[in-house]
Amino acid sequence: MDNNERNKNNDRTRDRDNDFSIGELLLRVLITSIVVAIAAFFTPGFTIDGMWSLLLAAVVIGVLDYLIQKFTGVNASPFGRGLSGFLVAAIILYVTKFIVPGFNISIWGAIIGALVIGIVDAIMPGRAM
Repeated sequence: MDNNERNKNNDRTRDRDNDFSIGELLLRVLITSIVVAIAAFFTPGFTIDGMWSLLLAAVVIGVLDYLIQKFTGVNASPFGRGLSGFLVAAIILYVTKFIVPGFNISIWGAIIGALVIGIVDAIMPGRAM
């Protein structure tokens, strides 16, 4: 295989990685919602007032994760990137409190919630945060 063919194959792979469908986006929001709901259930100092707050929080968490990953290169997976990923996940949870009405979390709740999300993320297939 010559250089031109390799470049074309690499371009196609990059395009496929950057493309996503609405279905994939909705699935990602649904998985994030489930993971956040589980974390809120098991975490003291972490409450969500309703389904709309949960869905909006999932969207906000996804957007914040994307922006942080895009600009810093740090993946917010609590266990996937060690201490930095864990801290970024906790910060994302805490910042979401100020954006989403009905999403209430304390600093300790964000830390414990990031730990719970990391455990649930390790058990559930797919990428939540």
